[in-house]
Amino acid sequence: MRPLRAIAVSCWLLVAQGFAGTENSSSNQEKSTFHSDVHLVLVDVQVINKKTHRNAGSLKQDDLRVYEDGVQQQISAFSHDKLPLSIILLIDLTDSVRPVLQSLSQGALLALQHLRPQDQVAVFVYSASAYLVQGFTTDRSLAASAIEKAGHQKSREAAFFNEGIYQAAKYLSAGKNPESRRVILWFTDNVPNVPSDEIKERNGKSLFGKELHTEKQALEQLFRTGTVVCTLLKRSQMSDEEDARIRSEDGADRIDRMMHPPGDVYKYANATGGLVVESDGKKLPAKLAELIDDLRLRYTLGYSPSVARPQGSFCTIKVELAPAVKKLQKELIVKARQGYYR
Repeated sequence: MRPLRAIAVSCWLLVAQGFAGTENSSSNQEKSTFHSDVHLVLVDVQVINKKTHRNAGSLKQDDLRVYEDGVQQQISAFSHDKLPLSIILLIDLTDSVRPVLQSLSQGALLALQHLRPQDQVAVFVYSASAYLVQGFTTDRSLAASAIEKAGHQKSREAAFFNEGIYQAAKYLSAGKNPESRRVILWFTDNVPNVPSDEIKERNGKSLFGKELHTEKQALEQLFRTGTVVCTLLKRSQMSDEEDARIRSEDGADRIDRMMHPPGDVYKYANATGGLVVESDGKKLPAKLAELIDDLRLRYTLGYSPSVARPQGSFCTIKVELAPAVKKLQKELIVKARQGYYR
């Protein structure tokens, strides 16, 4: 429905011991005298079969290529299912979404067992603003209880997607493990309110005394924190009605939507290398478990940028299969975030 992660190598050495396909521990110790001004960019990558949408879990470092601003980079670190996860479960309080949360809460504890002991979970809900229900915890029962609690919450406020995503990504940056892979798992029907000036004044600024964050600001926060957005999409009658309404919008409404983008699950997923998985209420716990398994099986690539750029610059990232692999396995597609800020 990952940043910077440009980090000093002195910090990176703490992570490198867990990377597959790198030097053994003795050679790691021999190479522990890196200069602290060298930075490593970590990129979370998923390679899936475009027909089955399942992970391809047998690739090696040489099977992938990474480019920054169009220039190929040398991959200096490579792992598969090694780094821990920091996950925020972001829950839409829209009327059409809330009923399926009961089904989710009943199976959440079992689904969360697919996480590893070091993985941490937090729970947010949002409507016009975002609220923390449960801070980061490795206690699965606490997380499951927070989902159940969220299922009983109600809101008549507007649903502002950008604000929810921005606040969740900001909270992820405060996680206890800075080297974890950061993920927002989003439960929604993809029916946002357009944050026009009129609606913001009525439902946002006038309520909270502050401006709502825009889609552009939310995307920037995602890129700065290196966060992947994945969505469990529960379509509803309201979703279908909203799609039809958007298709029939007149010029003024269309311009308003263009000037104030409300946020979209597919746009956030494409920008960050995430997935959107549709599900009905009964299958939601099983889909959550599958999504967690898929997150665990992502690859992490590390490279030191070959071109110096000013601090604060946005650098584009592209990850693709090596030509030989692309030729032999045409059914595979690569998903990765579109860039990061230096």
